[in-house]
Amino acid sequence: MNIVSSAVSLTVDDPAASSWFFTSHLGFRETLTGDGFIALGRDDAAVDLVLTERGPERWQPQQRPADAIVVFAVTGLTTEYERLRQEGATITVPLRREPWGELMTQLRDPNGVTVQLTEWIPPATS
Repeated sequence: MNIVSSAVSLTVDDPAASSWFFTSHLGFRETLTGDGFIALGRDDAAVDLVLTERGPERWQPQQRPADAIVVFAVTGLTTEYERLRQEGATITVPLRREPWGELMTQLRDPNGVTVQLTEWIPPATS
């Protein structure tokens, strides 16, 4: 697996309020927004942040995100997903493609840490 970047995903009640805080006070900028999330980045080596809206109606119980998620952007995610599945990793969100250009899966370590693996791919065109 080749990790090309990393992020921390924070589950919050109001992603816009947290985005305002990080952009106003800590020099982050919004890099991507979608239904219930805002991604933040910087031009230096700071870790990216993903602010995800907390809301029980958004998630199935077994897929409800933790308050913090470690996110790694990787290459070759389809192959890595199959390897992880064959090795018996605890996969909590099966491999799926999001409409904004993200192939993703989530797994959980033995201590309950949620790890998301993401590969950025061009969004499907209409």
